[in-house]
Amino acid sequence: MLAFRPARLLAAIALASASLILPLTASHATAAEKPKVALVMKSLANEFFLTMEDGAKTYQKEHSADFDLISNGIKDETDTSSQIRIVEQMIVSKVDALVIAPADSKALVPVLKKASDAGIKVVNIDNRLDPDVLKSKSLDIPFVGPDNRKGARLVGEYLAKQLKQGDQVGIIEGVSTTTNAQQRTAGFKDAMEAAGMKIVGVQSGNWEIDKGNAVAAAMLNEYPDLKALLAGNDSMALGAVSAVRAAGKKGQVQVVGYDNIKAIKPMLKDGRILATADQYAAKQAVFGIEAALKLVKGEPTGAKDGVIETPVELVTQP
Repeated sequence: MLAFRPARLLAAIALASASLILPLTASHATAAEKPKVALVMKSLANEFFLTMEDGAKTYQKEHSADFDLISNGIKDETDTSSQIRIVEQMIVSKVDALVIAPADSKALVPVLKKASDAGIKVVNIDNRLDPDVLKSKSLDIPFVGPDNRKGARLVGEYLAKQLKQGDQVGIIEGVSTTTNAQQRTAGFKDAMEAAGMKIVGVQSGNWEIDKGNAVAAAMLNEYPDLKALLAGNDSMALGAVSAVRAAGKKGQVQVVGYDNIKAIKPMLKDGRILATADQYAAKQAVFGIEAALKLVKGEPTGAKDGVIETPVELVTQP
């Protein structure tokens, strides 16, 4: 009997060791299974995207056991090549999901195809990717965001109530290759044409304050009877307000925007900006992250025709 004791002892030690190792292995497996979500935004010089990022980070802290977050942004609204490089870096990093506000509705599709082929779940927020280009690449990427045309139309309809039929108005568009810029311009046009206004020009302000200011100044100079400027986002609206003041036309030319960033709140209050649209920047990325986590788990997102529509509301003087 004594001859078997060492063998029994070794077996007992091995069993005990295994019982100690198994919980640690399971723990590491659980950690490894926590999804890594990349948030890729447009310009972090734009308050809208900083608010979006803050909202995403707050949400991650509240759900730290559910996923890890990596957030990135580009230097300006038109820096498409840098955004493509960021996506390529996220592919190399082997993230589980990618939530992107694309700088261009078409140019980002090829690299997102690479991401999808690598097994990364992709969700589109803020600016919708071109459905035809997605289809040509056999890509099914849900868009999570508001109806931009509807939001801009609400703003335009409110503006129209302050004008007279036949008044001249100008539209300052975002980056013209982006779907959300095109949709907001379409919404502004819907409202202006329905009210009988004369649209004298549509020019791109690239979503930026300085460019918006330059476009507004040029329109004010070219059309002395201009009564309103409709800006596709609040950054360009800020530039337009400065141009109106510099032209000595404060109170004579109405300005409207889109996004409801903090910087315009005092201008809404004193009337320098008549109205904007709130698409809930702090929740935009969160809505996208929630959809991405469902995709990672293999759960339905609830998208209808490739879209998960989020709220947008008219905001006027408080």
